[in-house]
This record gives sequence, C-alpha cells and structure tokens, in this order.
Amino acid sequence: MSTLPTEFITPLLRQAAQWIVEADALIITAGAGLGVDSGLPDFRGASGWWRAYPGLRERGIGFQELACPAAFFHEPRLAWGFYGQRLISYRQTPPHAGFELMRQWALAKSKGYFVYTSNVDGQFQNAGFSALHLDECHGSIHHLQCLANCEERIWSAAVFSPQVDLRTHQLTNELPRCSVCGDLARPNILMFNDCGWQEHRHALQARRLEAFLNTMQRPLVLEVGAGERIATVRTWGERVARHHAGRLIRINPEAQYQRPNGLLHLPLGGLEALSGLESHIAQLQGAA
Repeated sequence: MSTLPTEFITPLLRQAAQWIVEADALIITAGAGLGVDSGLPDFRGASGWWRAYPGLRERGIGFQELACPAAFFHEPRLAWGFYGQRLISYRQTPPHAGFELMRQWALAKSKGYFVYTSNVDGQFQNAGFSALHLDECHGSIHHLQCLANCEERIWSAAVFSPQVDLRTHQLTNELPRCSVCGDLARPNILMFNDCGWQEHRHALQARRLEAFLNTMQRPLVLEVGAGERIATVRTWGERVARHHAGRLIRINPEAQYQRPNGLLHLPLGGLEALSGLESHIAQLQGAA
C-alpha cells in the first residue's frame, strides 16, 4: 500500500486512466515486479533470493550461479531443483486480479494489443491472454530444450513433473531428458552467460509483435514492474513509445529519476495501481 498522500496520487491515476481510455491500441510491458502481488518472488537483491531458497544460504549459492547453463553441466540436480521449484510454483499460482483488468482494457482496443515481457512464469497465458499476442523475450519455463542442442528443438515442459527436496533444493525424481539424444534437458530460458538458448520460439513471437507495431501510430505503452537492474523491458518500451510518438505509463514503486518525454510514472505497486486505474476508468466511461 502506498504511503504517498492521496492528493499526490489521485491526479496521476486520473491522468493515466485518461490515457488508457483515449488509446486505440495497448502495449503491455512487464517485468518481475508484476508477479509479486500473485505471491511470486522477484529475486531482487540477496534478501529476496534467500527468502525463496533458504537452503542455499549456507552454501553461499547466489541467483546467477544457478540461473546459468553451467549449473546444468556441473550440478544438474541442484539446477533442476531450482528451476523445478519455480515450475511447480508457477503452475500452482493463479494470476492476481490486475491481470484480468489489463486483459479487459486490451480487448476493448479497436486496434488490438500486445504483451512484451521478460517474465518466464506463464502468468499472462494463465490469465487468458492470447499466445498470439505475447512476446516472452527471455523465453518460458514451460518449455524445454536439449542441453546439447542436438536438433535445436523446443518442446512443452508439461511432460515433466519435478519433485524437489525443499530443504536441499535438489531434484529428487528423474532428470528430464531429450527424447532424441538422451542428453539432459534444460528450460528454454535465456540465462546468464548463455550461448545455447534456442530462441526461435521467441523469434516467431517477435515477428508477430513487429507486424503489430507496423500498424501503430501513437500506441500507449503500459509498463508494470520493470526495473533498472536488468532493463530489457524498460528500455524496449521507452524505445517503442519514442519511435511511434506514443505515451508510456510506468507503474513502479521505486523512485523515477529519469523521465523521458511522454512518460507518466505511478509510484505504486502493480495491483494497487491497476485497481486504482480501473476505478478512474469506470468513472470516465460512466461520464461519457
């Protein structure tokens, strides 16, 4: 909940709601902060990492040490314990109510919508967003690939049901394997120091997004939970808004020190901001 005074927040929400109502196309960009209100960790800083994986504290193992292909070569059961635990969590965690609000706003746009996200959790699909209007720029944990890249295949992770020891964070059941060569499978996710990521699934999504952008003149970019530490989503949205002379609404509780032209910053958490926007949108539409 925001501690900022209502007289400061309300005009910002009203202005942002007006932009959403006026837009004929919506581009939703999202980072890890969007999933926090669903109960998902965003691993921001060591404290968030240790809370999610306390068993790794004693071994001094950090996020980047496991979120890399080398971990699958050297400690495959620990690497798959980490990603398997995430896969279980993402399968079991329903998206928060803000996803449905964004979906309804998107479906109301005469020129359509698209989602660009670095999140690998699949929450947009679980919330009912069309896979044809989604670009997962870092891949998806719900898809697998061969660690040896034997045939450059990507397949569904639905065939894999991980079992993880929550004390040691080790995978306890059989490791997932490539059905062609028998080598270890890994998530189809762009990791740190990753030269082996199979990106053709993302490339197809990116081509659909590019075709969509070619029809746009002044789109509205709605950014939720995208930080500066890994700024892929943030810089992409700024570039699109700038190139298409569009507007950008940034939802992020952190202070905003650089504000490009056409940007409106809502210093709130994701669900709080989206709920506040819905209230003002309903007022605007009721007055129309």
